[in-house]
Amino acid sequence: MALIWLIRLCSLAAWVAATVACMWLLGATAMARPWHEPFVWGAVAVGCAVVRVVALWVLRSQPKADGFTDEFWVKLRTGTLWVLVAFSSAVFAATLLTSSNAGEKLDALRDAGAEVSTATVLERQSTRQELSDGVVKGYASRIVVSVPGGAERLTVRGAYTYEKPGKGTEVDVLWARSNPGLGGYVNESKDLPTLAENRWKAFQDDELGRGSLIAFIVVALIGSILTPVFTLVPDAYDLQKTAWSAPFQTVRTALTVLVFWGWSPLMLGSQPSLLQMLAAVGSSCLVLLGHVLTSLRGFG
Repeated sequence: MALIWLIRLCSLAAWVAATVACMWLLGATAMARPWHEPFVWGAVAVGCAVVRVVALWVLRSQPKADGFTDEFWVKLRTGTLWVLVAFSSAVFAATLLTSSNAGEKLDALRDAGAEVSTATVLERQSTRQELSDGVVKGYASRIVVSVPGGAERLTVRGAYTYEKPGKGTEVDVLWARSNPGLGGYVNESKDLPTLAENRWKAFQDDELGRGSLIAFIVVALIGSILTPVFTLVPDAYDLQKTAWSAPFQTVRTALTVLVFWGWSPLMLGSQPSLLQMLAAVGSSCLVLLGHVLTSLRGFG
């Protein structure tokens, strides 16, 4: 009986922790790394999932009939799981597209108290075209700017603008008044005020923010279609067998661990390995397809 309640409590704790982690992750790209909040909550979710699957292997049987094994609770439990599957898959897709971190320099600027000012270009030292399908989308330049009431000469490397900057051109620059030596950050495709605030914000007001919103909606719609299919169509008895099957739940837990492992360096600001990057990039598909394949047993 104790094992049964341990499994149930771990399931609830893992669901709550994973939901909170995904909520944090959705708007974390506006903040400087490391992103401790989604990492810690994700670690809690993974830990609870691992404890749960170990307990399932020890138990190796379904619980006897009680108030939590009737059709209503089984369907409700399955539905809430699929809601999380849909939500987390959408968050992973949106976060990958929203990532606004430009490396250690941007983090250093925000840690030093970054602010956004309108600056004037004093000179353009170099520039190159940014192409997409053979079409010029913008320019990446090394420029020196002057900030009124601030730095007289501020060097900006890799400044992204839609038009080629020249002497006298005005640009918005993110810089740190306390440490002008860090240089500046210019990117007309980014929401610089949000980056300067260094706080949680989902779907930032820039090109990538709009793209991430579209990705979130598309993946969430796919998940919302799968949720009623895999919740209402299967028989409650088959759903119960899947939920308490140690082998099936081991596969799901392994996928959870894999996704967390892939996202860990991205959340902590370290360099991911190739395998970790692949796991993070494919996390939406891993979560959706993994749960679809392990749920087919519910159809008989």
